[in-house]
Amino acid sequence: MSRPDSGEFLSIFLNDIPLIDTRAPVEFDKGALPTSHSLPLMTNEERAQVGTCYKQQGQQAAIELGHRLVSGQIKEQLVARWVEFANQHPQGYLYCWRGGLRSQICQQWMREAGCDYPRITGGYKAMRRFLIDAFERICAEQPMLLLGGRTGCNKTQMIEELPQAVDLEGLAHHRGSSFGRRPGGQPTQLNFENALAVDLLKAEHQPAVRAGQPILLEDEGRLVGRCALPLQLQKAMARSPIVLLEVPLDERIEHSYRNYILHKLAEWQQQLGEAAGFEAFADDLSQSLYRVRKRLGGVRYRDIGELLVRALAAHRDGRPALHRDWIRRLLVDYYDPMYDYQLSKRAERIVFRGDRAAVRDILSSKTGFLKSKTD
Repeated sequence: MSRPDSGEFLSIFLNDIPLIDTRAPVEFDKGALPTSHSLPLMTNEERAQVGTCYKQQGQQAAIELGHRLVSGQIKEQLVARWVEFANQHPQGYLYCWRGGLRSQICQQWMREAGCDYPRITGGYKAMRRFLIDAFERICAEQPMLLLGGRTGCNKTQMIEELPQAVDLEGLAHHRGSSFGRRPGGQPTQLNFENALAVDLLKAEHQPAVRAGQPILLEDEGRLVGRCALPLQLQKAMARSPIVLLEVPLDERIEHSYRNYILHKLAEWQQQLGEAAGFEAFADDLSQSLYRVRKRLGGVRYRDIGELLVRALAAHRDGRPALHRDWIRRLLVDYYDPMYDYQLSKRAERIVFRGDRAAVRDILSSKTGFLKSKTD
């Protein structure tokens, strides 16, 4: 039994429905949806040719050119890929830019191959509009709560534990600090915004939020790496209360050592191999320190830089523990004073502070404490 075309965007996003994106690769690379897969009807060059033909000779001539460009064996290969995807994801849909000719042609060719697969009405443009509207509504209406704490507190672990939380750093593929770059780069701004809107929708539909608890976010600045938080979310976060996680310095050093040294090195080596991965990792750390040199000041930058050089030399010999020395200096002399100053300007918004167990109890509590603090 065939399924109808759909405009039920909320259900599609909440259930992570797989999607075929039939737009050209250049369109997909600019911005797509979290569960979409690029299976384009035309290459970038073919799309450009058809577009020029449309402007000069009209729609019918453009359609005829498109059919000539995508025919024979090329057409057969495309249809085979679409049908394979449909068989693997029978609950999915396909879409193009506005739900027009490209997705109609794909749907028709699949049907001729014996596969009846539904389209998204309105295409990517309609889904993007839905996400923008939902995002703006949630930012305006939904209570939010920020989880704060000094660098190295491992706030991300707590964010990941709670279904009503949205992991901004995870969505941005960045660890948040000046040393937060990760191999593989970050998503485009549009991809970040789309994924963020979807995760806010999912958080809003969690039982805890429906019962009155706020959506939980990590206390972030305007940028997570190079991904910018949309202005509406910045404004919502600026008026949200803060729960402060307090963690001893030694524990923060150990977390930073595991996260920014051991885990980061493993990511680089997984991508580039052992030797090249280590060199990329070492350059990453050096460049990260260089980027904050002005805020560190000349003396501190030189001192911490020397500790980093010694640590990298020892690490090459299989002794990575020296990294803890420059991490300690960076936390105590740079990150802590900066964070304390920023937090002092928002002290009136702190509604609770405590160790990991106390904060976890508050955030997972079914009592009315958080609701009353965000009303």
